[in-house]
Amino acid sequence: RLSAVKFVMPILVTPEYVEPVFRGLVGVIDVDDGPTAEQISVLKTISTHLWGRDDLVVAKASPLDPEALAQALLDPAMRRRFSELMFTLEMCRHPLTDTQVTRAEQYSAALGSSPEQVSIFRTQIDEGVARAKADFDRYFDAMVLDRTEPAYRTKVVSLTTPDPELIARVEAMHDLPADTLGYALAQFHVRYGFSTPGTDVSPNTYLYLAHDMIHVISGIAPSGPGEIALGGFQMAMNDNSVNTFSFLSPMVIHEAGISTIDDIVSTEHTLARPGAADLLGSSLARGAQCTGDFAFIDHLAVAHLPLEEVRAKYGVVPPDNPDDGNHYW
Repeated sequence: RLSAVKFVMPILVTPEYVEPVFRGLVGVIDVDDGPTAEQISVLKTISTHLWGRDDLVVAKASPLDPEALAQALLDPAMRRRFSELMFTLEMCRHPLTDTQVTRAEQYSAALGSSPEQVSIFRTQIDEGVARAKADFDRYFDAMVLDRTEPAYRTKVVSLTTPDPELIARVEAMHDLPADTLGYALAQFHVRYGFSTPGTDVSPNTYLYLAHDMIHVISGIAPSGPGEIALGGFQMAMNDNSVNTFSFLSPMVIHEAGISTIDDIVSTEHTLARPGAADLLGSSLARGAQCTGDFAFIDHLAVAHLPLEEVRAKYGVVPPDNPDDGNHYW
């Protein structure tokens, strides 16, 4: 059985910083002809779901310029979190413009907190999508090991053929009791038409295994909006560099449409789809309520346990509407 763990829930933006962060983000997106409808929608859902501030309105907010924001945000953690949200909104402008990228760079320079991977947007503007894709792929490859299922980390670089041991191990989960995590994973693959992990040859095979486990435990479906929402859930669950990249990577693939990984189809404007921004906001809020980070655990070691027990250990609360088509609950 799983024992309880003590975990400090990350608060992405503490209450006293919410308003300056919001006003700074309004300043970031107030370029060209003003914020786009998608940027406004995403910022609204973040302020409502994650901060509980439905009183904040983009059109009524007084923007903070980079220098004023830097004076208001002295906490390095708050600066980094502002940057994460800033680049989320930057990706929600279509088409991405030099004006938008430059404005984000001005805020980064003032705060001194620019995640390295987001330089792909400057590359995209200056050198084109193909070069930006190459930059992103390099960043993604550097994160593969940390995002891989722990039991298989030594095999990541050597996988050149299907892995019959992994295939047999996952297929055996169909025989586990119906309430277990392992059985839920096996049914997850059937429901969404995914091949059994280990069948397809890819350096990301064991990353996908861990990723699918995170889908199952969080209860978020693997659609385009769901992939972005899952990344947001992870970042809010534990705001470290790997979980942050787990959010930025589906944003790059499914929102910016810059890159693809294996046979994943890139898309754009995903957060403009009906309900997608709200799904992200509610998933950020659910992730922030977790009492532990289950992204990096040995999922196979707990596959025999009831899924309800695994969720309870990490404080995973149910979505408001588990039957809305965006969840696997």
